[in-house]
Amino acid sequence: MTVTEPAAGPNPVMPPPPHTLAVDIGGSGFKAAVLAVDGSMLSERLRIDTPYPCPPETFIEAIGELAALVPVPYDRVSVGFPGLVRGGNVLMVPSLSRLTYLGDPDPGMSERWKGFALAAELERTFAHPVKVANDADVQGCAVVQGKGLEFVMTLGTGCGTALFHDGVLLPHLELGHAPFRKGETFEDQINNASRKVVGNSRWSQRVLKAIDAYHQFLFFDHMYIGGGNSKHIDVPLPPNATIVPNTAGILGGIKLWDLDAS
Repeated sequence: MTVTEPAAGPNPVMPPPPHTLAVDIGGSGFKAAVLAVDGSMLSERLRIDTPYPCPPETFIEAIGELAALVPVPYDRVSVGFPGLVRGGNVLMVPSLSRLTYLGDPDPGMSERWKGFALAAELERTFAHPVKVANDADVQGCAVVQGKGLEFVMTLGTGCGTALFHDGVLLPHLELGHAPFRKGETFEDQINNASRKVVGNSRWSQRVLKAIDAYHQFLFFDHMYIGGGNSKHIDVPLPPNATIVPNTAGILGGIKLWDLDAS
């Protein structure tokens, strides 16, 4: 029997790689940029101030304002959020649970954030698929090398943390809220408010002590320090600690889509 080969048709057209809107939520500002699949920026890095007080409805309104400023089309969205998010829902977010920037946590505001369906609301706002992860997790996605246990610490309004093992993002733990020294947590000792009180030199010494304390119970192979306050560290770091650019909070938005972290 003779088999007739089907007539050759036109070569299928492959869809272009997706463009990602990467959003980095901070205690002082929301930042965003559209990224190509190779991490290059297709738009300038946009920024708006974080509004205070910032309950969920105000947050979503501000995110909508930021999205309206984006001049380049995008296909999906990555959001680094400064709190604990599981299954797309907020468990806690210290920096946005204050009535003023660097103010004391407000129990009422904390309660308003607890359980908020963040991922679902963001998908409605952006009208695109959205992945949400802790901001330190997102920064880590941009900088880890995939070798052993890698620890990420972000120094900004608070103290964020992330853990990776052989390049795999581990479940998020709020290690900044672990007990540290003098009856205070890591976040209490090395957050932005404490830096402003004690000055960069004493604060930098506290950061060194924090690195050592974390290593004593994590035994990490390498540590990456990011966030806006990393530039204020004025002491030599141990050889297994590296300061990374603050832009990692944006660039990690690409790799977040390659991880099972939503």
